[in-house]
Amino acid sequence: MPSKPYVRDPSAGKKPFYVGVDLGGTNIKVGVVDSNAKVFYRHSIPTEHDRGPDNGVERMGRAVQDAIAALKLKPKRDVARVGLGSPGTMDIPHGMLLEPVNLPTWRQFPLRDRLSKECGLPVAFENDANAAAYGEKWAGAGRKAHSIVLLTLGTGVGCGIIIGDLILDGEHSHGGESGHVLVNPADDAPRCGCGKTGCLEAYGSASGLIRHVIERIERGAESVLAQRHRAGEKIDGLAIAEAAEAGDALALSAIDETARWLGIGVVSLMHTIDPTMVILGGAMTFGGARHRLGRSFLERISSEVQRRAFPTLAKNTLIRFAQLGGDAGFIGAAGIARLEHLRLRPEGLPSPKARRRS
Repeated sequence: MPSKPYVRDPSAGKKPFYVGVDLGGTNIKVGVVDSNAKVFYRHSIPTEHDRGPDNGVERMGRAVQDAIAALKLKPKRDVARVGLGSPGTMDIPHGMLLEPVNLPTWRQFPLRDRLSKECGLPVAFENDANAAAYGEKWAGAGRKAHSIVLLTLGTGVGCGIIIGDLILDGEHSHGGESGHVLVNPADDAPRCGCGKTGCLEAYGSASGLIRHVIERIERGAESVLAQRHRAGEKIDGLAIAEAAEAGDALALSAIDETARWLGIGVVSLMHTIDPTMVILGGAMTFGGARHRLGRSFLERISSEVQRRAFPTLAKNTLIRFAQLGGDAGFIGAAGIARLEHLRLRPEGLPSPKARRRS
């Protein structure tokens, strides 16, 4: 049964408002955010990507209109723009989805302009990881930082890089794809989901963690997880986390190894970008700062950074957990819409060309 939208009285909000849309392979999250990054509306609908992009963008457009109507706001008068964060390879300047893995029927689709037509508002288009990173920079763990790197740890490793109000999209809309930084050039390095070998994602993701555990079980490691594997049960990230919390040596060792590789990847990013803060988010943070396992995971990453990074960077770069959870994507998308709106003013922020090429 679909959940009811979260709706908050917008009279306390600072106009104009912005609608953020976070397009995922399973769900589409829609939120209305004011100019101070306060959330006044939140809702989620199923993506149903197998019904095709035309159906999907029509339902996104309706969801945007429903969000505005629920708050009794007027498009263009009260709501300036829509921001859209999307997964997959894309051409950001032209608003095109190219070859999105999680949306296999949405190829070569002019998503930005189609959504703008459906909802009747201009749309700012961005990679979903960059949108989530901007959300954390604007309203989350990085709100006091000048520059951040956000790593989202889940089935894969996503990344977004924000420097001031510049979003690192790159020349070909592939900036910040740091899950595919090469950390092991060996010929026998594990294969990443992208098809290449030795990527950070092959070691620092839930997929990499599961692969590591199963390989050790098949080499004879004893564990409660080995018993479950032999019984035909599925070994997933949650099972490994539960085993680790119960003190299982294999699960704890595998999580420690995952953290070590993530620390190596973080050092490469620190030496390249020199950010104020590195933020870790996503489903594979083992409960984050609220849980002992999450805290020990962060400590292990930090210890690897301390061991490998230049002393000045090791001392001064903050490494923290994300704060916005599943809201980061739509909050960040709304924030990027705000950036584009402000750039229309003479006293506004740097031009879209500067943002895209930085």
